[in-house]
Amino acid sequence: MAAEAGIAAHAQALTSAIRECWTAATSAYSSWSPARPSLGQCAVSALVIQDYLGGDLIRAENAGHSHYWNVVGGEVIDITRDQFSCWDPVGESGRSREYVLSFPDTVRRYQLLRDAVARRLGLPPPAG
Repeated sequence: MAAEAGIAAHAQALTSAIRECWTAATSAYSSWSPARPSLGQCAVSALVIQDYLGGDLIRAENAGHSHYWNVVGGEVIDITRDQFSCWDPVGESGRSREYVLSFPDTVRRYQLLRDAVARRLGLPPPAG
């Protein structure tokens, strides 16, 4: 029970740090703004969550857009779902880290977010 509480506290600190580090440079969309901070942040946020918490990367289409989130220890962690006004995912399946990082723009955005989150947490960036 104490271990679960420690993981939950770690996840909360991590997700707060990720949200604080979102910028236009880490978004997949040029229409990103502070008014919609989670827009286009799903893949890179899911990768950073996996860096620290492990688990699986999940992908689906929602409203015609690709969306990623995590499942860690059987629990869904999706800190960017709020970018959608309607949630009706289609084609939900696991994706490998290698697949998600096979897109050069995703790699660039991930590295920016990964490094910013590590600085915010006062930790060295995870190898990734």
